[in-house]
Amino acid sequence: MTQIEFELDRDYVELNQLLKLTGLCDSGGQGKQIVASGAVYVDGQQELRKTCKIHAGQIVQLEDVEIHVVAV
Repeated sequence: MTQIEFELDRDYVELNQLLKLTGLCDSGGQGKQIVASGAVYVDGQQELRKTCKIHAGQIVQLEDVEIHVVAV
């Protein structure tokens, strides 16, 4: 399992944008497609809302990659 630490410098980041910002996809549009496919989990629960607000302290998982969102 690969772990990425993402430093959040605002209140939240949209899920599709988080995937783009961490390099797991090339664009926000591709991020939306990945989320819609059912492959993304937030705190262990499948997340289908493409623009779900992700806050510091949450863990996002896509396949074998875990993104730990931390406050700056």
